[in-house]
This record gives sequence, structure tokens and C-alpha cells, in this order.
Amino acid sequence: MFEYFPGNYVWNLGVVATLNSGGLIDEVDRACRPIKDAAQQGEDAGTPDFLRAWTALTDQLVGQAEDAEKAGHTRTAGQLYSRATNYLCQAERMLAHSDPNRVPTYTRVLELAEKAFALHSPRVSRVEIPYEGTTLPAYLSAAPATDAGPAPVIVLVNGLDSTKEHMYSSGHWEELAARGISCLMLDQPGTGEALRLQGLAARIDTEAWAGAAVDWLEQRDDVDAAAIGIVGWSLGGYYSPRAAAFEKRFALCVAWGANHDWGAVQRRRLEREGERPVPHYWEHVLWVWGHDDLDAFIEFADDVHLDGVVERITVPFLIAHGANDRQIPLEYAHRSYDQAVNSPKRELRVFTPEEGATEHIGLDHLPYVSTFIADWVADTFAELKRS
Repeated sequence: MFEYFPGNYVWNLGVVATLNSGGLIDEVDRACRPIKDAAQQGEDAGTPDFLRAWTALTDQLVGQAEDAEKAGHTRTAGQLYSRATNYLCQAERMLAHSDPNRVPTYTRVLELAEKAFALHSPRVSRVEIPYEGTTLPAYLSAAPATDAGPAPVIVLVNGLDSTKEHMYSSGHWEELAARGISCLMLDQPGTGEALRLQGLAARIDTEAWAGAAVDWLEQRDDVDAAAIGIVGWSLGGYYSPRAAAFEKRFALCVAWGANHDWGAVQRRRLEREGERPVPHYWEHVLWVWGHDDLDAFIEFADDVHLDGVVERITVPFLIAHGANDRQIPLEYAHRSYDQAVNSPKRELRVFTPEEGATEHIGLDHLPYVSTFIADWVADTFAELKRS
């Protein structure tokens, strides 16, 4: 993995994710160069410096976008707003839950994303999914294929620290759209806007909110209700298989990172084994799951696993994992594959150092993994339609 900040895995992961989600290396370098010394203080201590540097870059791009928009250069403005969303979203991801800048920064991310949609991605729009007396925020990419009638759709699911804006920046929805597939980028409980602005904590029984997404999609004229799949990255590699195991309306499932036993990973992290995805890690984890006592949470987290669950998956199931994932052991990918005995089409794809995409969810070569998954999804939907 490209390591801009030697020895600081968390910051490096953010840089690589940004570059592989449409960031430009010159812009990223200009933001990161002034904070190289701060990076040596550790992943937690330097986060205010990280925010200041990346906010300054965001401000510059927004100014350029506003000038371009006034000049009638809407394509240029849209590109700038899109990159600004990517940069500020990564900076927000680094902040502690208790940081007073967190909500204002995220609110600005939402505003920038809306501007990007209007000028850069007009087929993406904000939607609300009814869920247990409230709604779940999401972005819907309506594939061009929907102009001719109902199309397949993927519910794209967050991990521990990502948001629907990360999904948008990743461009995975564009790869799906090019293959005739729409994409619902969902901030499910415990993630994104649902957590930050609504206080909705994560839950083990992910089929509850996943079923709500299916309910909503089934009511749309532009959705092929027989071709709704679910894809989850990082902790979504637990969320999505769990959902597909119990919500039988999903036609296929992808674990983009095999988070088979997330509870065991937490016990390893207590012993400082393996890398962590974000600074201020335990504060973040407790916030996501709605807990305030670490010891009690660790006991609770023992139930966040897929043993006895993936056996219930009865649809095509892809597990994609990096051979050198420093967060989630490769053995978990094999465990999910070995246990998914009732899937009619199960596949394990391990990305190697020779080809890249070997780190966590392939962030070191994200477009490569994204296109592989998009191809698998498109092929599988086509096979299901023929059967």
C-alpha cells in the first residue's frame, strides 16, 4: 500500500482511499505535506491538524467550483464539488465522536454532495427509506437502463466508519450503472447520517433495516423486484451476509471484506493485534453501537459473527478479500466460504499482492475490486434472469 505517512496506518488508509476514489495526487499532496510531522504523533493526536489541512483544500476547491459555476462551466464545477466532497468526507471520518467539529463538518459534506449531484451526477438523488417510525437517508443512482423499464438494483451497505458519501466517491454506483444496475447507497443504523444526525445505533439483526430497504424498493416502478441484491464493504461484510441469510427477498449477496467474526476482532484489538480503521477507535466503536461501557460492549460484540448464519444464505454469494488485509484475517474469508454450503453459487476471490487490492477491502486498488464485483453482480443477475 502507498504509505504517505510512514508508520501511520490509519492516515495512510485515508490517503489511499481518497486517491482511489477520484482524488488527485497533487491536491492530496498539498493537503498532506504540511502535516507530515503531525502524523508522527500518532493516529489520534494529529486529527485536528488533518481536519485543518483537508478543510483548507476543500475551501480552495469550493472557491474554484463557485467561480466555474458563475462562468457557466457546470461540468468543471461539478467535478470540483465531487472531489471536495471526497476530501472533506475523509477528514470528517478521522474525527472523534466528541469533537465539536464533527457534526458541522459532516453537514457541510452533505451540502457539497448535493451540489455534486446537481452538476456532476444528475442520476443520483437523495432519498429517504421508511424505518421504524423514522427514515434512513440514502442516495439512489438510477441506472440509464431504468429509462426503458425496471432494472436490477444493489443495496450498498456501509462498514464501521464509512458513509453514503464514501460510497458515492468510490464510483461503484457508476460501474453498476454502466452494467444496467441501479444502486441504493444506504446510511444504515450505526453509519453515516443515520448515526451522526439521527442517533440510530447499529444492530446485530441487520435484516430489520435491510428489509425496510427492500420494502421501499419494491414500491418503485423502476426496480425489478426479483433482482435486488445486497453488497456490504468492511463491517458490511458482516451486515450484508446476515441480511441475506434472513431477508429472503435478496437475489444475491456480496461480502466486500469477509467480516465473519467481528466480535473476535475486537478482542484482538484490545490486545493491540491487527490494525484499526479510524483514530479514537474505542470511542468510535461505542458510539456506533450505542454503548458506553467497554467491558460490557466486548461481551455484547461476541454475538457479532456469522457462525450459524451464512449456512442460511440460499442465493449466490461472493466473498472478496485482500490477502494482506491487516484488519480482518484472511481466514475469515475461508470460514464464510466454507460455511455457505446452501448458496447455489458461492465464490471466494482473494486479491494478491502481485495484482494489488490486497489491503482491507482493496482500498489500495479500489477500482480493481469495484469492477470485479460489478462484473460478478451483472453476470449473476443475468444468470438468474435466464434460470
